[in-house]
Amino acid sequence: MGWPTVKLVNQSTTRPIVEVAVGVLIQNHTVLLGQRPHGKPYAGYWEFPGGKVEPGETIFLALRRELQEEINIVIEDANEFMVLEHDYPHAYVRLHICLVRQWQGNPQGMEEQQLAWLSLDDSQSSLEPLLPATIPIMEKLRGMSL
Repeated sequence: MGWPTVKLVNQSTTRPIVEVAVGVLIQNHTVLLGQRPHGKPYAGYWEFPGGKVEPGETIFLALRRELQEEINIVIEDANEFMVLEHDYPHAYVRLHICLVRQWQGNPQGMEEQQLAWLSLDDSQSSLEPLLPATIPIMEKLRGMSL
């Protein structure tokens, strides 16, 4: 879709780019974050739910699949919000961030991860630490009227 890509790292990379669909669930001016489970890179860090786009999948289909697998909801609609790239030590990722306002079910951690709703009215996150690529998403969300 025609959104600009924000690069969080100025260096170019020759590593493969991992395409990731990310869902920002919005409810009553709060957003849902999940804590990365043990055994994954950055375990204990808070992030928006989502996951890798499989070959042949659209961003929306990947997002729908990942949110059903991770937090047991079925999204009804999503709007692309922004795209950003980040160079982590374990992977170079391109995050397709989508706003999700309508879904079926109550979010619950299906991969033994903690979930928490975070108010966008707070200037600082009460959840620490945030995954590095989560920070600019939160900053942009706080600057908007959702």
